[in-house]
Amino acid sequence: MKIKPLHPLFSGEVTDVDLSVELTSEQVADIRGAMDKYAVLVFRGQSLDDAEQRRFSEYFGPLELSRKRFRKGYTPRLHLNMSDISNLDQDGKPLERGDGRLLGAYANRLWHTDSSFKKIPARYSILVAHVLPKNGGGNTEFADMRAAYDDLDEATQARIADYICTHSIMNSRAKLGFTDFDEGEQKGLPPVPQVLVRTHPGSGRKGLYLASHAGSIEGMPVPEGRMILMDLMEHATQPKYVYSHEWQPGDVVMWDNRCTMHRGRWHDPDDIRDLRRTTVSDEIPTVPDREIDETVREAV
Repeated sequence: MKIKPLHPLFSGEVTDVDLSVELTSEQVADIRGAMDKYAVLVFRGQSLDDAEQRRFSEYFGPLELSRKRFRKGYTPRLHLNMSDISNLDQDGKPLERGDGRLLGAYANRLWHTDSSFKKIPARYSILVAHVLPKNGGGNTEFADMRAAYDDLDEATQARIADYICTHSIMNSRAKLGFTDFDEGEQKGLPPVPQVLVRTHPGSGRKGLYLASHAGSIEGMPVPEGRMILMDLMEHATQPKYVYSHEWQPGDVVMWDNRCTMHRGRWHDPDDIRDLRRTTVSDEIPTVPDREIDETVREAV
């Protein structure tokens, strides 16, 4: 297995490995070690089917179930261990522009880290390209949250070290005016607490744990907390911290949600874009054995 750096700070392209077959324990360990270093890995020309993608993903931990299972009457196009990152309906046809599924998916173009709105967030995400927009667009951008943290001055690092943020998927969607969550989704996806600064267990590096899902910081007025989060988001997404991935058919991109953010970019919604994601659970919460601080619940 060989790795070519794609950015001065993080991200690498992996060659000489076939993800469609069973991997050896040594190969899995090599990929895990590379993830600790690069945080984003690109595997070109793999063309995995759904079963192969799930098998590869399960080498790294248990898979999350799609959050859409909470929606009443939802009929999945894919296996429930997969997230449908497409603009297609159950019959494989492009969604109408006013369809709620498409409107909710626009939030993927906000900076975020997967599943920070869950008590136990995501460890890795694996995204496979099946069909790409014929007129281009639809890149995915990644931000290195370790480098962003490293570049904060010492006073800021000390000030934010123990901050706890409130994350909710309703918060990120509300930024776009999307509030179409039924009762099942609201009960199944309550707001959760997450630390603002994480120490990566593999690399030992600290990083910012930010997302558009974060709406407040515990123990301070909501406007003050949101302003801090906005300032940190602006800092962490400067071009020097960002790798932009231009998709090719068959690409597999794997990233570490504990130390990166990402966002999708625009493409013509009438062009088919079919990507499929598996998400590996981190298995432990960042804030153990407690619920959300009631003083900030109303801010969600």
